[in-house]
Amino acid sequence: MNFELSDEQLQIKMSVREFAESEIAPYALEWDESQHFPDELRPKLAELGLFGVIFPEQYGGAGMGYVEYSTIIEELGRVCGAVGLSVAAHNSLCSNHIYMFGTEEQKQKYLVPLTQGESWGAWGLTESMAGSDASGTRTTAVGTDGGWKVNGSKNFITHAISCHTLVAVAVTDKDKGNKGISAFIFDKSMPGFRPDKKENKVGMRASETASVVFEDCFVPTENLLGNAGEGFLQAMQVLDGGRISIASLSVGIAQGAYEAAVKYAKEREQFGRPIADFQAIQFKLADMATQIECARLLTLQAAALKDAGKKVTKQSAMAKMYASEVAVRVSEESVQIHGGYGYTKDYPAEKYWRDSKLCTIGEGTSEIQRIVIAKQILR
Repeated sequence: MNFELSDEQLQIKMSVREFAESEIAPYALEWDESQHFPDELRPKLAELGLFGVIFPEQYGGAGMGYVEYSTIIEELGRVCGAVGLSVAAHNSLCSNHIYMFGTEEQKQKYLVPLTQGESWGAWGLTESMAGSDASGTRTTAVGTDGGWKVNGSKNFITHAISCHTLVAVAVTDKDKGNKGISAFIFDKSMPGFRPDKKENKVGMRASETASVVFEDCFVPTENLLGNAGEGFLQAMQVLDGGRISIASLSVGIAQGAYEAAVKYAKEREQFGRPIADFQAIQFKLADMATQIECARLLTLQAAALKDAGKKVTKQSAMAKMYASEVAVRVSEESVQIHGGYGYTKDYPAEKYWRDSKLCTIGEGTSEIQRIVIAKQILR
């Protein structure tokens, strides 16, 4: 089994690293402080093909696989978790749902602008009473002449305010449980579509998170994704790939935190020598490096299986759970190694720490991942 990236994959990885270090790193803390995703960055990301990484060229995508996608998200996360999260949500959730289940007409109308960076995508599953229990969706879609009338709301939605296209699920038949949930494509210009409260988050602050409200929002028949009643199953399949995204982002955040800790440990002197000379620090760094490598291999395994067309429910859940928890542990140790400076914004450790925690929550908490894994191994 070959665990090495190909020359082409390495070239992609290093190209994104160079871009991230020159175009993102100098401004990451500024964007974090202002809770602002810079509009000027989007065309640059689009030019690199990062808005359509996993989609065929016929739809304006870059035609890459999940292994390449994983390395790209990792490199973005290594510099700024918020930018990595936004790119991941755009690719693996909104755009991917349309690619996986949309008609040719839907793909041409909505997916192509998304992959080319002309449109910004969002995906709505979570509600105030439907988070880990996604089947508890209360947003409703009632059939009417020529389409559906949608009422309800979605919470914790990445790009809820700035998006042009949103894919969201709603109950179309309450008597059928999760088999009565359907998925729809929403256009921001639709009457009755209204972004709402923006969340003031601890981390990932440059990646906008807000609510969406639907008030008699009319969605035409042609904007139903797949068949009525298939939305919940579609969402679960989309999340299989989405969890590879969060695992990759987690690896990147952990890698960035680790590199910051190594750099500081070599520079900071106590008792007349660099703290990197002390075994207590060396053991921390050794554990951090080992855990990151394990998380990366687990994530790449899930990505490779996805590229091979295999079912990845268990592997993506394992990768997401383990990598996200590694990101939290590693970033916390990075703060510890920085000592008092780690608790200030003068050094990058605190931002990695703040950003890392979301990875154990978004796209299914660690507890949900353990349920998913257990169901797969006990089937």
